[in-house]
Amino acid sequence: MEQFVIQGGQKLHGELSVNGAKNHVLKLIPAAFLFDGPITIHNVPQVEDVFRLLEIVEQIGGTVNRDNRTVTITPPEHFDGKLSTELVPKLRASLVLIGPLLARYGRVELPSPGGDKIGRRPLNFFVDSFRALGAQVTERDEMYDFRGKKGLRGCEIFLPRITVTGTETIMMAAVLAEGVTVIKNAACEPEVVALGEFLMAQGAKISGIGTHTVTIEGGKLLTGGEVKVIPDRIEAGSFAMLAAATGSDLTITNCRPDHLELPLQMMMQMGVKLETTPDSIHVYGSRGDLEPIEVVTHEYPGFPTDLQSPMTILLTQASGTSHVRETIFEGRLFYTDELNRMGAKISLLDPYRILVDGPMELIGKTLTTPDLRAGIAMLIAGLIAKGTTTIQNIYHIDRGYERIEERLAAIGADITRIRG
Repeated sequence: MEQFVIQGGQKLHGELSVNGAKNHVLKLIPAAFLFDGPITIHNVPQVEDVFRLLEIVEQIGGTVNRDNRTVTITPPEHFDGKLSTELVPKLRASLVLIGPLLARYGRVELPSPGGDKIGRRPLNFFVDSFRALGAQVTERDEMYDFRGKKGLRGCEIFLPRITVTGTETIMMAAVLAEGVTVIKNAACEPEVVALGEFLMAQGAKISGIGTHTVTIEGGKLLTGGEVKVIPDRIEAGSFAMLAAATGSDLTITNCRPDHLELPLQMMMQMGVKLETTPDSIHVYGSRGDLEPIEVVTHEYPGFPTDLQSPMTILLTQASGTSHVRETIFEGRLFYTDELNRMGAKISLLDPYRILVDGPMELIGKTLTTPDLRAGIAMLIAGLIAKGTTTIQNIYHIDRGYERIEERLAAIGADITRIRG
């Protein structure tokens, strides 16, 4: 098993370039099944989740051609509906395949998908939504069988909660469904907007993208084309918080600060000195005293749940007590037990709320990361801790952060990947 070994306490300096958004490309890849020919995706991040999803596409019968950060996908003429019982349970994003595959081929057998262990994320609203679209859905032996041989029919769907994956999956299915589909309480994250804009550019009839009501007029297969993955706002935000926590002078480039308005505003409220341009964030190294704040995760444009853990590390360095409330995923705060072993003072009030006291000096320990976002938080903790920190189970970090140890070493971090 591979692990990271970090010698903490180093000040970093230089530039960190942001890669393409994992949460955008993981939806563009399934979108390929909506097209009558190949689509080409540029600025593809080289991360494990992308590799796994492309393997699933090939297992389905699609053709995948890779050229560095450019991937061209050609969908198959036929698909028997069976998804890999080995690959799908490793990747929660495989859920998004349901919409395009069901709408085009009429059947999908989906093993229970895997991913991060961050609490219950039931599939009931997926099941209910596809039934509303006319599909028959049965569950047996941890397998979901979606059938729509007579085709999907447009309808009105009110999502019980705002969900990015649900919005994108239903929107893609509706592109090939007969008639008009209206999604109410839809997500409006930048990745949702970028996906919708690409589909519209290739012939899909979608209105209301970027609002909480999205209308799709179904039709024929779309015309193949090209698309560029938008910058990863979660990676950019993680890097900004890393810079602030380590007191480092860093410039984060190739990003979209306008996608991070609230997190950056909250960092400045704490006393972090930073400046932005349309495509960069400069965090200044003189940290000074940081003020405690209250963080409540929320759907876009609120504070992203995926930045909650890096922000918690930053709060351990603030003078006073901060309050963090996680409203999106149950159980996403349990990683804080590992931080307390390093010397943090974090009180778990319930599965959704913690108090963070600071400033606390962290001491290097051996840690095991339970999920992707907790993993990057532990990595930041290791960079500011005294002594040696070893992070195990780093596959989770590799799922979303490309060659992170090489990129950090290039700006002065003492971090090594140990291959078991």
